[in-house]
Amino acid sequence: MRAERVFAYGAAAGLLGDLLLGDPRRGHPVAAFGRAAGAVERVLWRDHRGWGALHTAVCAGGVAALGLAATRSVRHSPAASVALTAAATWSVVGGTSLAREASAIGRALEAGDVEAARTRLPHLCGRDPQALDADGIARAVVESVAENTSDAVVGALVWGAVAGVPGLVGFRAVNTLDAMVGHKSPRYRRYGWASARLDDLAGWPGARLTAVLATAAGGDPRGAVRAWRADAAQHPSPNAGPVETSFAGALGVRLGGTLSYGGRVEHRPVLNGASGRAVRAGRGDIERAVRLSRRVGWLALGVCAGARLLARRAGTRALTKGRDS
Repeated sequence: MRAERVFAYGAAAGLLGDLLLGDPRRGHPVAAFGRAAGAVERVLWRDHRGWGALHTAVCAGGVAALGLAATRSVRHSPAASVALTAAATWSVVGGTSLAREASAIGRALEAGDVEAARTRLPHLCGRDPQALDADGIARAVVESVAENTSDAVVGALVWGAVAGVPGLVGFRAVNTLDAMVGHKSPRYRRYGWASARLDDLAGWPGARLTAVLATAAGGDPRGAVRAWRADAAQHPSPNAGPVETSFAGALGVRLGGTLSYGGRVEHRPVLNGASGRAVRAGRGDIERAVRLSRRVGWLALGVCAGARLLARRAGTRALTKGRDS
């Protein structure tokens, strides 16, 4: 079986497994990677970019190498190759857990239980829950759903289409390292620089595909394009900007504004401020964002699998023409 079919069948099975089962409750591979990366950090940490780059290379490169070794070990068995791709996809995507956490917070807000929503919010994002009222929690959830659709689903599928299992697991490793050491705290400002920059590079194609698909699958394509063009560049993240603005425009809401992380207040530009309304806790905005995220994830599978198949055919035709000439 050719590689493009292995990816298509395996990734579809992995996404279906995520839909039906969600993340593993025990022994999650991403959690195991996090513990291993933490152990490497304890050995390597220095307040220096070079040591941080070594940490990134050891952790992300090691995971990609393991993925490559596993792929080669089953290359003679189509069934095993599909199963390996399915297992890798299931372990690295997090669309169902994202939807469950967001929906649980949405239900708590609908019931008026703001304290329950505050308790669950750290499972989804790093905002300071005590600094948020009900509407602020709802906005934080919608923004997290948008950004994590790219980070936890679409980006992994893009790199899986490019590089198979090594691409799937390598992307998730890079994304996890960024979450661990990529922030600008005094400890990680230098040490986490390489992880943050690599995450920006790895996330670039997935973020743009997410924005395109959210524009196409949302309720207001023109509004999504308008918000993306007007406001994406104002976001401090080069990848979150297109994703959050396209979601904001598609859903007809405003995102961004004042945020609080770890006691640090940030004043970010308002996204889709010209046309969107404020996110409200009781208006179903969270569930609309979750539904859009699910549509984007499945569309991304189709686009990535189709692009890999077309690339294979184009390569075959080019090779045939070269032989005939």
